[in-house]
Amino acid sequence: MTPQATVLAPARLRPRDVLRTGGAGLRARPLRVFLSALGIAIGIAAMLGVVGISASSQEDLNRQLSALGTNLLTVAPGQTLFGDTAHLPAEAEDMIGQIAPVTSVTATGTTSARVYRNRHIPAGETGGIRVAAARLGLPAGVGASLASGTWLNAATHRYPATVLGAKAADRLGVVHAGPGQRVWLGGQWFTVVGVLAPVPLAPELDTTALVGWPVAEERLGFDGYPTTVYTRAHEEHVTAVRDVLAATANPQAPNEVEVSRPSDVLAAKQATDATLNALLLGLGGVALVVGGVGVANTMVISVLERRAEIGLRRSLGATRGQIRLQFLAESLLLSAIGGVGGVALGIAVTAAYAGFQGWPAIVPVWATAGGLAATLVIGGIAGFYPAVRASRMSPTEALATP
Repeated sequence: MTPQATVLAPARLRPRDVLRTGGAGLRARPLRVFLSALGIAIGIAAMLGVVGISASSQEDLNRQLSALGTNLLTVAPGQTLFGDTAHLPAEAEDMIGQIAPVTSVTATGTTSARVYRNRHIPAGETGGIRVAAARLGLPAGVGASLASGTWLNAATHRYPATVLGAKAADRLGVVHAGPGQRVWLGGQWFTVVGVLAPVPLAPELDTTALVGWPVAEERLGFDGYPTTVYTRAHEEHVTAVRDVLAATANPQAPNEVEVSRPSDVLAAKQATDATLNALLLGLGGVALVVGGVGVANTMVISVLERRAEIGLRRSLGATRGQIRLQFLAESLLLSAIGGVGGVALGIAVTAAYAGFQGWPAIVPVWATAGGLAATLVIGGIAGFYPAVRASRMSPTEALATP
């Protein structure tokens, strides 16, 4: 009888063996591995940093809007059919206050008066400051606060007293309200009783000198018509109130009324930044591709340098699939190292920038998971060709190559 040859099945590589073999290949070339992983890390950090900084900025804006209130609506006169400036009825505030969901109504009225630091300033040098009559409930209505001094009250709003907006006070040289602080307003001296902090929802007040409604009518020739009505409504009814404000404020000519929501202007900052964010994400994507090219280059060179090793493994019984799996594991490990480093770097950059700006540091979980997933995809793509090339080498060819 002729003895039959025994055919041995190739040994199976367990996941732990695959990781150990792939790690050994990376440890043999530390500098090259570091540079390739750095390329991946820069790309992931760039993408994660852009998303994190954008999310942190958005969260800060949302917190500001929540603190200020997004339920403020502004009513102002538009133009007539003939192009002239219209005016709101004197009863506009009372009529708007009759709308059920409205919680507060306040107003300002622009006057023709001018304000100067003293009586010797030329009339043309107004500094862009306007003078307006104000209702007593204005600060609460627009979310304004005082930087110094006090707001007008039932007594002072009938006398020559004024509260300056933040920019108006700066241009008039008024550092803070107090005894002896006066400005030349409407051809007479007015005492500065308060200075407002900047008002995000009503920035027009920053360049305004505000006086009481009665004193504006008695001393400044004010006609009593409101020029801006600030309306607060229940949050869930803001849209419905906005739809009826024009007809309510001026029933005879609703087309001559302009209604706006100041918080929409602040929220539009997000949309404005979208283009820049897309550009930065694109740059991050380019960096990620460059990192992937680095991984591919490292793996191709590794195949060329390790032909003898590949030939020896093949001659000892390693299958093509095992060789392919070994080099693919090296590529994935290399990309994973870069991905983890990039995530850590992106989080650190986001936290540092957010802390510098005074924002809450927000890094979305989906961005972190997506960054790691992207590195594995890049690693798989970059390592596929070198892995296939290594598996196709015959043992004799590989061992014969010097």
